[in-house]
Order: sequence, then C-alpha cells, then structure tokens
Amino acid sequence: MSEFSNYNFSGKKALVRVDFNVPLDAEFHITDDTRMRAALPTIQKVLGDGGSVILMSHFGRPKEGPTDKFSLRHILAHLIKLLDGATVKFASDCIGSEAVQDAKHLQAGEVLLLENLRFYKEEEKGDFEFAKKLASLGDVYVNDAFGTAHRAHASTAVMAQFFTQDQKMFGLLMNAEVANAEKVLHNAESPFTAILGGAKVSDKILIIEMLLNKANNIIIGGGMAYTFLKAQGHNIGSSICEMDKLDLANELVKKATEKGVNLLIPIDSVIADTFAADANTQIVDNSQIPDGWMGLDIAEKSIALFSDVIKNSKTILWNGPMGVFEMEKFQNGTKAIAEAIAEATKQGAFSLIGGGDSVAAINKFNLVDEVSYVSTGGGALLEYFEGKELPGIAAVRE
Repeated sequence: MSEFSNYNFSGKKALVRVDFNVPLDAEFHITDDTRMRAALPTIQKVLGDGGSVILMSHFGRPKEGPTDKFSLRHILAHLIKLLDGATVKFASDCIGSEAVQDAKHLQAGEVLLLENLRFYKEEEKGDFEFAKKLASLGDVYVNDAFGTAHRAHASTAVMAQFFTQDQKMFGLLMNAEVANAEKVLHNAESPFTAILGGAKVSDKILIIEMLLNKANNIIIGGGMAYTFLKAQGHNIGSSICEMDKLDLANELVKKATEKGVNLLIPIDSVIADTFAADANTQIVDNSQIPDGWMGLDIAEKSIALFSDVIKNSKTILWNGPMGVFEMEKFQNGTKAIAEAIAEATKQGAFSLIGGGDSVAAINKFNLVDEVSYVSTGGGALLEYFEGKELPGIAAVRE
C-alpha cells in the first residue's frame, strides 16, 4: 500500500472511490454536502500533482436499475462549484464504452464523475468482473470512502486486487477517519465519555459492550433510554421500547457496575401526547410518564447531569441524538449536549462525532468547527469500534 501524501500523481488517472451519498430535497438540491466537502483535499492533491481524477460513488438504494431520481448528475453542478470551476465531466454509465472513452480522453487536471455504481446489482454483490471493468479505467486506486468501508462491495473491497501494492492507497479522508477512530479506541485520555443515542438498544449492543472496557462514563439517550427505564420497572407510557431487550438492558447496567463504569440514564423527559411537531408537551420525571404519553427528548435535570459529566471529560465520543431533534419542541436535549461537547473541546478535550444523526445535529446547530472531528462514517464507524475488520480497509492493506 502506498502513502497517499507522498505519492506523485503526475500523468496518472486516479480512480477514487468517494462517498457522495448526500441527502437531496424534492427539487434535487443538496441539503448537506459534508461528505462531498470531506473528499475535496484528496481530489485537489491529485489534480495539483498534474493527475486526473475518476470519481466513483453510490447514491441511494436504487432497486430498479438506472432511474433519474438516483442519478449522480444531480450533484454535478455543486461538485464543479466546490472544485472552483475545475473541468468536471459526467459519464452516464460507470462501465461500458462511454465510461471507457471518457476515461481514456481525460486530461491532466480534469475530473470525471461516473454514474451511480448501484445502478448495477453487481456492485453490492461484490462481483469480480464488474470490479475488473471499473479497475480498467484508471492507473491507481484510492479508497477515500470511509462511509462504505464496512461494505464488501465491488468498488470498496474487490477492486483493490487489480492493483499492485504501490498502485493502491487510502485517500486523506480515509486516513484521517482511521487515525481519529484509533485515537478514541486505543489512546483515549481519561475521563473518556461515550454518548449513545438513537432509537434501539439492539443497534448499539456491540458498541456498548466494547465501551464497557474502554470508557469511564456512558451516557444513554434517545429512544433506547426507555428500554432501560422500562427494564428498571418504570412506567414509560407509549414511549418507544424493545420489550425483548429488557433483560439485556439490565445485564448491561450490571456489567457497568461490575466494571466501575458510570452508566447514566435520563432522569426526566419532555413528553408528548402524539408523535408530531405540534403535539402537546410537558416535562416529567421518568418515574412518572403517564399512559398515552411518550418521551421524545431529555429534559432539564438530565441535561444538567449529562452536561456536567461531558464538560469534565478529556475524550468524548458522540453517536446518536438525545431526542427527536428534527422537531423544534424536542431539540433542546440534543442541542444542549452538542453545546456541552463544544465547551469541553474548547477546554482541551478530544471530541469525535460519528453517526448520521449526530453529524446532522452538529451541522444544524452550527458547531462543526467547535468539535475535534466529525466522522463521515455512520455504520462503518460503529463497526470499527465494535472491533470488526472493515472490508474496504482490509482490501487496500492486503
């Protein structure tokens, strides 16, 4: 494997796997370009060396083959803008004669964006022949898509075998993602606080198990907190709950106690009479949620408790919101936690934000520049912390 920063791309066509799976609104406007901006330094380094770039990405989950809704052409104009007007061409296929010709005639300093890889079912199947066709388009392979590193797909895990050791490498984004994850995983300064939100305990079992051996404090928020509360015998009204995970929740609490880990669960909630932005709300202690009401955010006492722990931390990992922050009435908890993380970072803590919703929250509250690192990988970051080998990383290192 080559070191990207030291490689000279002059005269080379670099096949760069990026993650441009960005959210679009109904008019096909990009609502969050974080992933595109994150890939810019890698693209600019290749162009700056006098090379050309062939970009490969998936977009959405097209089930019916090529459909306009999932075409990467919708992001072309924004990509040109991000690259300060560089020549960016678009190939309406990712393999086949058009892609081959466009790649062949690509000049130094130019970029070619290939059409959505997932228009071919072979991409997600990790098909050998499909990967071989993609590999034939360029001279070197750069994997800069941490967000898909946990997928054993053709462009992320199979393509690398068609390049020699000195022709394949990680891009700057991938290198930064791995370095920052490693810092939290293996070199965390104490106190280390992990903040986990989201709807389901079942999605976070493995990461909680891992963190019980690493963290000093684990803060549980979001919908999954109500599974823990129910397990402790509290009435949670109609709050979301995984009834088949109650024993597991108690087991995790017991393990935390045995290992001396401070596992914090919310003590009060903003509750609503329906799941809606205009719902009636009230604030109650979590031992007193009435029937027919559901918890949709943490409230003042929990915010104060959690914020105090966060502000006294030296390492912070945040994965998952504290409530339904997309609705204004239920965003205070997530916003307060984001602000506490920013404050801790200002005092010298290292903070890693990972997981789609946490990243969306940090963006929403304009705190991106006030934390140490915002990861582009949701599932990939979780699996990395769970100790799993990520196919996209292993393939380049082989």
